[in-house]
Amino acid sequence: MKRVLAMTVAVMVLAVFAVGPCAAKTTWNANSVWPPNNHQSIGLEEFAAKVKEATNGELEIIVNSGGALGYKGPELLKAVRDGLVPLSDMLVSGVAGDEKIFQIVTLPFLVLDFEETKLLNQTARPYFDKAAEKWGQKILYIAPWPGAGLWTKRKITTVEDMKGLKTRTYDKNGALVVEATGGTPYALPFSEVYSSLATGLIDSVITSTPTGVDGKFWEVLQYYHPLNITVATDMVNVNLKAFNKLDKETQETLVRLGKEMEEIMWQRVVEIDKEKEAICNQNGIETVPPSKELLKALAEVTESIRADWLKDAPQDAKAAYADFMGKVAR
Repeated sequence: MKRVLAMTVAVMVLAVFAVGPCAAKTTWNANSVWPPNNHQSIGLEEFAAKVKEATNGELEIIVNSGGALGYKGPELLKAVRDGLVPLSDMLVSGVAGDEKIFQIVTLPFLVLDFEETKLLNQTARPYFDKAAEKWGQKILYIAPWPGAGLWTKRKITTVEDMKGLKTRTYDKNGALVVEATGGTPYALPFSEVYSSLATGLIDSVITSTPTGVDGKFWEVLQYYHPLNITVATDMVNVNLKAFNKLDKETQETLVRLGKEMEEIMWQRVVEIDKEKEAICNQNGIETVPPSKELLKALAEVTESIRADWLKDAPQDAKAAYADFMGKVAR
């Protein structure tokens, strides 16, 4: 009996030592408000897998997508700051109400193409890092969304063509763009967009290509204009206290993998945008590439929107804006 007991204890001890080194010493819950199949959630899952592998399981990040943790988005700067969740992705424009420098990514026609979007991200990043640190967190990486274009029933080649459009918008600046070009903005939830197009309440939509596919716009619209009215970005932030508790090697690994993931995500979004646009084209939507003249005219007609923002912008926001405008020579 004693021998059996001794053997049992020995087996349990061996099991503890066998399992111990494989168990994560630190486990973080990561929040994502996006569905599991969204490219932002997929990217966060990949990042978590890379971290686990690179740290030999010493740091494990468990991604909770689809808003499973109960956060809607606008409160995420506070949630990460307060340690309610150690790590989260968040729409940069979604938390801009708490930190005005983040509003720079919402300015219409500030960037005229995807390369300028990357340049804006690189230019603003030091200022974003400073703002995040003020909020007790560190940005691990920033990932873009496809740019917001204009979907219509009639072809648009000049600003004058936009006059009279009844356009569904999703934010304040989008509505200001529609008004500046002589149209009427409609703030509608996405669930009402299709029926509103079908009944004629609206005749156009500002959104990106993935939404065009989700909404089956080819059934109710004819043209897609890739205007890049704005290009939204997500940032993945970690609570600074949680980050500082990690050993230096793990901290460096997180930073390195964040940079790698950022590069991957910027490349991937270009592919996603093309893929979703192609689906729309195959189903009958015609893409109308905007001319340089149209983009220049749109930038001019919406200048007051950016100017009004600058009047009350904090110093760092003004510096980031001026730095970017100098780089693009505008």
